[in-house]
Amino acid sequence: MKKLALLASLSLGAAFAQDLNGAGASFPDPLYQEMFAAYNEEFGIQVNYQAIGSGGGRSALLDQTVDFAGTDAAFSDEELADAPGTILHIPTASGAVVLGYNFAPLAEEPEGGLTLSGEVVADIFLGNITEWSDPAIAELNPGAELPDLPITVAHRSDGSGTTAIFVDYLAKVSEQWASEVSTGPQTSVSWPTGIGGDGNAGVTNIIAQTPGAIGYVALEYAIENNVTYANMINAAGNTVEATLDAVAAAADVEMPADLRATFTNSENPDAWPVAGFTWVVMYEDQNYAGRSRERAQQTLDLIRWMITDGQRFNNPLNYGQITGFPQERALELLDGVNYGGQPLSGN
Repeated sequence: MKKLALLASLSLGAAFAQDLNGAGASFPDPLYQEMFAAYNEEFGIQVNYQAIGSGGGRSALLDQTVDFAGTDAAFSDEELADAPGTILHIPTASGAVVLGYNFAPLAEEPEGGLTLSGEVVADIFLGNITEWSDPAIAELNPGAELPDLPITVAHRSDGSGTTAIFVDYLAKVSEQWASEVSTGPQTSVSWPTGIGGDGNAGVTNIIAQTPGAIGYVALEYAIENNVTYANMINAAGNTVEATLDAVAAAADVEMPADLRATFTNSENPDAWPVAGFTWVVMYEDQNYAGRSRERAQQTLDLIRWMITDGQRFNNPLNYGQITGFPQERALELLDGVNYGGQPLSGN
């Protein structure tokens, strides 16, 4: 019945179709561009999404200048308490953050790829390990001919949910990181070393263009740009590849009712250790900043579609689908979306 109501409201929405505007995380941008192109073709509604980083998207939502925002970093309790309205977190995908690196053209890729541990990655980003030939890296890659090459660290320069996932992981595997740099998910930190890039695309470009570089990016960006990325040793001590199954294993945790879940450094033996949700965040009460009821309805219809029919785009682009309890709970949260206290179509 919910799906029929959604299709009915979408059909009616085409009669007063207008552009919708979102901004935020670059992590899901390849996915969102595919989704929104299909949505426009199917329903005649243009969705403009600007991948300005999770920090920028969150600010735009708080300023009430967008219909929705994308973020890979959930709002904190304090941020939610200070917001001008109740904010919902609707997960649209899960995904892996990978360590891309570049030895070319000065050295060959180790057979089978490079393997890294959380402790070694933390030491690289702390500036404790500065050469690819460091014994700590060699110990994890027996038989590999590691290059005598300086390491160039690439990190985000903007407020980033990808950063939040990555530094949350580093704080769990490195006491030094937790005591000197950050604890928990944070969209920006004072980096001990390295050079910054804007968005996942910016970090990917630094890695691709800099021999000796290493940086953290969403899996799809590494694959799309032919950037080599490392295998990781997870919390169970197993060497794992960044796959959709490994992300699903990481996400197999008890979910809070508000869906603000983190699952870095999962103890699941099959889990990819640097993984997380990406969310659409939106106001429960859509009557704000002079928005029309029609615009509110179209925003709700879009988000419902993204976590139902729109999920068909996730796996081909290397993002995990939202299924089971997270999807069911997200739809329940959307049932509460209203316009000035009045229910919208489908609710």
